[in-house]
Amino acid sequence: MAIKSIQFNQHSLDISYEIVNPEAKVDLIVLHGWGSNKALMKKTFSGFMDSFRHIYIDLPGFGNSTCNMTLTTKDYARIVELLLANINASKDIIMGHSFGGKVALLLEPKVLVLVASAGIYVRKALKVKVKILTFKFLKILGFARFRSLFVASDAKELNEPMYQTFKNVVDEDFSSEFSSYEGIALLCWGKDDTATPISSAKKIDTLINNSSLKLYDGDHYFFMKYATDISKNIEHTFLKTLEHS
Repeated sequence: MAIKSIQFNQHSLDISYEIVNPEAKVDLIVLHGWGSNKALMKKTFSGFMDSFRHIYIDLPGFGNSTCNMTLTTKDYARIVELLLANINASKDIIMGHSFGGKVALLLEPKVLVLVASAGIYVRKALKVKVKILTFKFLKILGFARFRSLFVASDAKELNEPMYQTFKNVVDEDFSSEFSSYEGIALLCWGKDDTATPISSAKKIDTLINNSSLKLYDGDHYFFMKYATDISKNIEHTFLKTLEHS
């Protein structure tokens, strides 16, 4: 594991990363989802795709990376871009799970691998809307200390900067960004995913001009079981870029 200090908007962030297959010539950047870390992604994929130099990154505020400021998804992308420049990494292939998929998209790699990616707004259920309205009412009355009873499970243990960051990123719609992407995209999705439903996958597939969608049995973390097949599909997708270069 290595750590680089990245200067961003007058703040210093320590970004933790790990490199596998350091002698390989093609870079595969791997970004985890919200609330996760690089260790999960490394455990899942590091045994495959030996022809790529894997770079596993802890996004700011997660794993061993620090964050003492409120960020947007675009900020995350800029910070990752600064890290990649710092370690002489190329944006050949970038894989992103869930929230990491949005960050990967903004980095505009040659090959974009979206694993149950966020980025399509999904209308909230009625009970969720009621919880939000109830909390806003209690906050007006001075009962904000009861926040933990109302916030999403992904936000319960967050400090204040990361909680504000969560609010910035949770309901974004990146439809226009997906439409603007000009590279090759591989979409991998779990059929039973409720966090980023299969309807999101199908919409992203229609928005990106050059994309393919692979469906697997399982939920939001299906990829842990199907790393072998996903890896083969990533290698096959990258070969397409060589054929057209």
